[in-house]
Amino acid sequence: MLRQKYILVIICGALVVTISMGVRQAFGIFLQPISDDLGTGREVYSLAIALQNIILGLPLMAVIADRFGSRWIVLAGGVVYAVSLLLAPVISGAAGLYLSLGLMAGLALSSTTYVVVLGAIAQMVPPERRTSAFGITTAAGSLGMFLVVPAAQAMLSSFGWQTSFAIMAAIVGTIALLALGFPNRPADDAQDILDGFETNSLPQILTKAGQHSGYWLLNAGFFVCGFHVAFIATHLPAFLADQGVSPMAGATALALIGLSNVFGSYLFGWLGDRYRKKTLLALLYFTRAIVIALFLMLPITDVSSLIFGGAIGFLWLATVPLTSGMVAQIFGSRYMTTLYGIVFFWHQVGSFLGVWLGGRIYDTTGSYNSVWIAAIVLGVVAAVIHLPISERPLTRGVVEKPVGP
Repeated sequence: MLRQKYILVIICGALVVTISMGVRQAFGIFLQPISDDLGTGREVYSLAIALQNIILGLPLMAVIADRFGSRWIVLAGGVVYAVSLLLAPVISGAAGLYLSLGLMAGLALSSTTYVVVLGAIAQMVPPERRTSAFGITTAAGSLGMFLVVPAAQAMLSSFGWQTSFAIMAAIVGTIALLALGFPNRPADDAQDILDGFETNSLPQILTKAGQHSGYWLLNAGFFVCGFHVAFIATHLPAFLADQGVSPMAGATALALIGLSNVFGSYLFGWLGDRYRKKTLLALLYFTRAIVIALFLMLPITDVSSLIFGGAIGFLWLATVPLTSGMVAQIFGSRYMTTLYGIVFFWHQVGSFLGVWLGGRIYDTTGSYNSVWIAAIVLGVVAAVIHLPISERPLTRGVVEKPVGP
């Protein structure tokens, strides 16, 4: 019976992130048509998506899910997500985009993406299979990117952005039904006690996390991940169009990011149950820096864009099962949603800066070059800072020394 329950939550969780992340990753292809239609320049739409990213990262829904259970959080998120897409064309303009695609979509995504979903999976799946389960769920989010982005491009070409948003609203509304497969009660201390962790209250586990140097380094590393993926997802189609790459090749490059990450997320989730997660994370970030540098050094064509999409996609969200797996491994599963939610917040701070600076710097300089260079440097830094992290579980009251002198 337990196996059936955790298989059900993995299936429902995978479908939820397939839909929620697929639609979210399609927002990049609407940057130019919405900006041109409203006459606002790229910064306004970029700022709306940046606000969405920062709100998505707020750990509020994670704390509520740890307190009351994930089912109702996911259900409400699916409804709000659909309403946000329906409102965007109706109350268009800068304020309308900030409200619908910024505030409302951000709250909905914080309820229907990795933090709450992976927390529910951690609650149900045995520790020895957790990182692999996280990898499967993360891969599903990338599958959504592969399926939804080309479909959204086709809808945009055929119907315009307003009708495309209405169709996507109907799709995300199904999340409310999938929420019924999630636990309707919060996690308890039973699994942590079985794994050798002490019973902690939320303030106690937050104190331990705050005193753990590796936890802060995970936050810093995930900041870089957010900067990379949000900048590329939002601005890559426009960047490629500026370079003379065809719109369909730009959309296909995004789709290839999703397809490649299906394999990358699953593989690194599987590896995370067998090898040191911090070493795998360092390798991922360093390889990202190399892939971006090679992409910019070589001539940018339709073909090179597709190759870049496939290569960066393999590394895209493979960080998620490893980072969330380290949080659960070090601190246990009872408050994993909250602790990973805080780490994910810093991911979204990076996402905010990646999206907003991309639009701001482009409107100021007419080029994305400085943002690409920053992405390369940050990738190298992220690779280095993961190496000193201690992955030892904090059982028997063990607490790491804080960062700094």
